[in-house]
Amino acid sequence: MSNQMTRMRITMPASRHHRGGRNLVNRLALCCALLFSPVFAQAVEEGDMAPSFILPSIYSDKPDINLEALRGKTVYVDFWASWCAPCLRSMPAYNELYNRYHEQGLEFVAINVDNPIEDGLDFLLDTPLDFLIPSDPDGEVTERFGVVGMPTSYLIDPTGKVRLVHMGFRDGDMVEIEAAIQAVLAE
Repeated sequence: MSNQMTRMRITMPASRHHRGGRNLVNRLALCCALLFSPVFAQAVEEGDMAPSFILPSIYSDKPDINLEALRGKTVYVDFWASWCAPCLRSMPAYNELYNRYHEQGLEFVAINVDNPIEDGLDFLLDTPLDFLIPSDPDGEVTERFGVVGMPTSYLIDPTGKVRLVHMGFRDGDMVEIEAAIQAVLAE
C-alpha cells in the first residue's frame, strides 16, 4: 500500500502538490492569528474608549480611585513601577504638569504595579507626588489596558476616549505629552 501512495504522490501534478503546501501554511497562519489575536486585540489604542477601573490607593488611608468618577475631566493615566528607571524619571515631570494644568481640569492617575506595594511606597517617600496613585499589584487593570512595557501612559479626554498612547520615557517626551494635554484641554 505504501508503494501505491508513493506512486500517487509522484503522479500528482506538481501544482496541486504545491497548492496543498501553501494551503497548509495558510491554515497554520490563520490558526496562529486566531490563537494570538486576543492577546494583541486587548491593547488599548488611540481612539478606543478607556477601560473603566476602580483600584485602591497605594496609601491605605486614601479612598479607592475610580476612573468613571473622573469622567468630564482630561485624565493622564500612567502605569509605572519602582524598578523602572524611566518611570522614576518621569514622575517629577508629571507632577509639574499636573500642578500646571490641574486647575484647567487635568487629573493624573499613576497606577503603580509593584508587588509588593511597599516597593512603590519606598519610592514615594523620597519623591512625594500630588496626584492620584492607585495600586495594581495583581496586574488586572494593567492587563485590561494591554500594557506591554513600563512606563506606558494614556491621555483620556473628558468623554473617556484615549487620545494618546505613550510608551517609554525619554528626554524630550514631555514636549509631545504637554502639547497633547494642551490640545485636549483646549477643546
